[in-house]
Amino acid sequence: MPKVGMQPIRRSQLIAATLEAVDQVGMADASIAYIARLAGVSNGIISHYFKDKNGLLEATMRHLMQALHDAVSERRQALDEDSSRAHLRAMIDGNFDDSQVSGPAMKTWLAFWAASMHQPSLRRLQRINDRRLYSNLCGQFLRVLPTAEARDAARGMAALIDGLWLRGALSGEAFDTDQARQIAYDYLDLQLGKTAARG
Repeated sequence: MPKVGMQPIRRSQLIAATLEAVDQVGMADASIAYIARLAGVSNGIISHYFKDKNGLLEATMRHLMQALHDAVSERRQALDEDSSRAHLRAMIDGNFDDSQVSGPAMKTWLAFWAASMHQPSLRRLQRINDRRLYSNLCGQFLRVLPTAEARDAARGMAALIDGLWLRGALSGEAFDTDQARQIAYDYLDLQLGKTAARG
């Protein structure tokens, strides 16, 4: 009988081992046995908590998505002002948080995106993540731009964030967070400048 309170500890331990395994050998070679060995547990423990490797990958992606949500939320809650610019910059910063641009996180996100094209449960998570980003961006752009322009600006910003992240992930070098932020800030200023030009 497992000890009371062990489930959250075990789940966290196995998710951390999954991130480490994907970082070390890639998703294809990150077998249940390999992950269990990194976590210091038996293969059966993974089956007990996650059913199979796909279940473990889904839980790991939920973990990364929650970390992203927290990174954005914490920055928005800490704002001194309630301007759309401040909220949008906080969203940009949260998307380039250390929890999202570390080697293990980036490799796992890439593996997740690839797997989501073939697995409905992962595809659903990907859609949730995409819609959340677009919806949050659009909500802030709508405060200062007409509807059609706000939607276009939100689509553009979402694509820019994803594109900067992807190029950084594939560069083989440490992610340049400052450069990515500045490019996204420049795009933001360009979009918000439309309001000033109109006035």
